[in-house]
Amino acid sequence: MISDELWKDNLDLAASCLEHFFVRGIADGSLERQKFAYYVGQDAFFLESFARAYSIAAAKSPDFSAFTTFHNLAGGVLEELQLHKSYAREWNVDLQIQQPGNATRRYTDFLLATAWSGDIGLIAAAMSPCMSLYAFLGTELAKNGIPNHQYADWIRTYSSSDFQPLAEKLANLVDSHGNYSATVKSAYRYAMLCELEFFQAAWEVS
Repeated sequence: MISDELWKDNLDLAASCLEHFFVRGIADGSLERQKFAYYVGQDAFFLESFARAYSIAAAKSPDFSAFTTFHNLAGGVLEELQLHKSYAREWNVDLQIQQPGNATRRYTDFLLATAWSGDIGLIAAAMSPCMSLYAFLGTELAKNGIPNHQYADWIRTYSSSDFQPLAEKLANLVDSHGNYSATVKSAYRYAMLCELEFFQAAWEVS
């Protein structure tokens, strides 16, 4: 499967994300609150662009099955944004005044440019790292049970039986509409690098 090969090609970056100080801080609950608060604001901005990219892909879909899948995935992102709004209230983050940081802007500009210019196989490949990575992180962090600390809901969300199938649906779109070309491999890896930079940017907040 194309999606499996792309994931294997980028296991080094997935492992780097799992071992990143930011993610380890979520794992054990030690992450400083201001770093997570910054992340929440940036991720809300990112998710809005992610939903737009799904919608563009849906409009480009050559068959109704792919259209429906992209449309449903966009709906999943909108639900995730509702979770972020509750996070924002809890962490005193005003989403109305949030501005994207450099790492966030690089990632969203890339996704939207790919969505407007690419076919649905390439779009799915550019979006898949986010979904597959978070499913991976959630599963790994929940291996020994959901911890009882301030970031438990984050781990619960991305290890849940609701989120995992969404990642699989997007991977299936990569398999059915994508190819294992240099362009696809480059887009997938760039997106995974953006994920790592996203964590690093939040970690550097003081």
